[in-house]
Amino acid sequence: MNYINPERNLPKRFVMNLSFEPISLDKQKDYLELLGNCPQVASDYSFLNLWAWAEDYGLHWAWEGNLVWIKQTRPEVLFWAPVGPWNLIDWQHKFDHHADSCMDFIRVPQKLAESWSAAMGDEAQVVEERGHWDYLYTVADLIELRGNRYHKKKNLLNQFIKKYDYTYLDFGPALIEQALGMQEDWCTWRDCESSEVLSAENKAIARILSDWQHFNGVRGGAILADGVMVAYTVAERLTRDSIVIHFEKGDTQYKGIYQAINQMFLAHSAPHFALVNREQDLNDEGLRKAKLSYQPVDFIRKNRVTLPGQL
Repeated sequence: MNYINPERNLPKRFVMNLSFEPISLDKQKDYLELLGNCPQVASDYSFLNLWAWAEDYGLHWAWEGNLVWIKQTRPEVLFWAPVGPWNLIDWQHKFDHHADSCMDFIRVPQKLAESWSAAMGDEAQVVEERGHWDYLYTVADLIELRGNRYHKKKNLLNQFIKKYDYTYLDFGPALIEQALGMQEDWCTWRDCESSEVLSAENKAIARILSDWQHFNGVRGGAILADGVMVAYTVAERLTRDSIVIHFEKGDTQYKGIYQAINQMFLAHSAPHFALVNREQDLNDEGLRKAKLSYQPVDFIRKNRVTLPGQL
């Protein structure tokens, strides 16, 4: 991720006016209500995402009226977009009050970037962050896998179904120990200890699984073959008509396992959603190719935005 150090630019008055505290479960409901009032919800701002990465990135939030401001403190201090009813905020007045010098924000969804540009005109500098765009797909397309564009994926799915004696299960507390065991095996296969990214992801997954029963809107699925878990997925309701896939792991010794867990989870556990958000590619070429191969219907575009001081 290409991060900016906002402490070079954010005024002390802005920082002092906000009282930041660690992300907490006891404010989950209040946070989700404000998130539900956002005109555009990116995967970064789901409660599960904040909770999963809270320890690794030292995430904190500050509550100011009907907005929640989010700050990352590790490995350096960075600010994300605020969460709340952006369309009801007088941004010109708010930044007149807060900004004595330039202010930088990252992971800013397109609609908020447009609101800030409308309020500040050319003074707001917006830079596209392609690696952070969320990929959106039609749930029905990924369930049915119809037509030539999905031929290879449908073929791999069918091979898995025909070859293996499997069971699909909705994820729940009874499967947590098996999922933790499979995740440990997966990390051994992928040598997580040699990768900071995979090691951090492993900690995030363990944090979610350990607190599974405390989350609102969390759901998932698992595939067992011969009684052993060979794939699982962790997801969360993002908006009224969309779901986000946070983690998806499979044992590649089983041909077609990723096509199977992808299709089966949506078919069994999320058919009533219109869209599925499969998060970002972080400018990884292999990941981008894989996400594009599932034929996204849209993106949630995100930006880095620099707002001027002394408006």
